[in-house]
Amino acid sequence: NIEHIQVNTTDPWTEVEGERSSAKTKHPTLSDPAVRQALNLLVDRGSVQEEIYGRTGIATANFVNAPSRFVSKNMKWEFSVDKANQILDAAGWKRGGDGVRAKDGKKLKFVYQTSINNPRQKTQQIVKQSCAKAGIELELKAVTANVFFSSDPANPDTYSHFYTDLQMYTTTMTQPDPQRFMDQFASWEVAAKDNKFALTNKTRWRNEEYDKTWKAAETEMDPVKRAALFIKMNDLVIQNVVVIPVVFRPRVAAISNRMRDVVQSGWDSDFWALAYWSKA
Repeated sequence: NIEHIQVNTTDPWTEVEGERSSAKTKHPTLSDPAVRQALNLLVDRGSVQEEIYGRTGIATANFVNAPSRFVSKNMKWEFSVDKANQILDAAGWKRGGDGVRAKDGKKLKFVYQTSINNPRQKTQQIVKQSCAKAGIELELKAVTANVFFSSDPANPDTYSHFYTDLQMYTTTMTQPDPQRFMDQFASWEVAAKDNKFALTNKTRWRNEEYDKTWKAAETEMDPVKRAALFIKMNDLVIQNVVVIPVVFRPRVAAISNRMRDVVQSGWDSDFWALAYWSKA
């Protein structure tokens, strides 16, 4: 499970043919790679782990964090307000009288949404504070969980509509093979009005190299080559800052010391091997 921030590649504030966040648009400021790179540097994953999740949320730079053969060693995370400021300065984003950076009449003001959940509101505050130090203003939005995660195509506040600039939630990898997990960045999975926002690509990111890599993994029989393809997919997503991984959330279970032969799995029910349990 990966708690992550999604970056909207489309414009959530412009309506095209009755649809906001249309794949026919591009985001007016987040389309600048420098802005996305700065945001990535402004997420203090270390503090989120230490102050909020502890051992149940491990700071990570990767979207795929298990099994180990699929985990990229190429990506590293870093928290640096100074570097974020340098990147934005070099890209021509200048601070105005209100302290918020702007260029060509466009300000770095973003709406950052998530579900109502105490750890998530704390994470929002951590990110908001660091962004302010770099001249980026965040408006925090919290939506009731049963609304945010609703599949109702008429509900504009769902994560699948993604009618804000940034959003955060945990997505679950339900099986040890990442093929279906990674289809959420494929171009044919873009969530849109015509599919009732039911498809998995919430960011609306489209990348030809990613699509080709995903399809290659679908038919590759060599396990080493196939793992390399998933690592490449992960790296494409992270390098393009399509998402900003925050913490990897492994499943947690408590086991009595009066029991033995209790084997846990991150991919199944805690009771998958119940038939083999015995008293110590």
